Amino acid sequence: MEPNGSPSSLRIGRLTALGSGVIFAGALTYVGLVDPHRPGSLFPVCPFKMLTGWNCPACGGLRMTHDLLHGDIAAAVVDNVFLLVGLPALLAWVLLRWRQGKRVMTTPALVVVAVLAVAWTVARNLPGFPLVPTVLGG
Repeated sequence: MEPNGSPSSLRIGRLTALGSGVIFAGALTYVGLVDPHRPGSLFPVCPFKMLTGWNCPACGGLRMTHDLLHGDIAAAVVDNVFLLVGLPALLAWVLLRWRQGKRVMTTPALVVVAVLAVAWTVARNLPGFPLVPTVLGG
């Protein structure tokens, strides 16, 4: 077995990163080209919504991504402001902790993320709540 940092393991790491980047770019291209706002577009159904009828914390995330790729910030906010603000904030937290050499996700941080996700789920499913994922008619 070769030690870490060997040319073979570095090559595998680079190929993995390249393959992940290609898959991510392909997924973004698909979301940018196929409108998830339209019924019948080929996107997975949210299992939480299918079982409960409620929007989960991530419902509207594909629509939000499509809106961002098309430069429509207002529609992205309506589709899922929680992910729009929360994902970059979480990424900044993780990168900051990682650069400082600290444990990335602590128990208090996980509790905050869970409480925010539950609060967002409840709030967005209240009658009359204005920020719900948009679905366009046929």
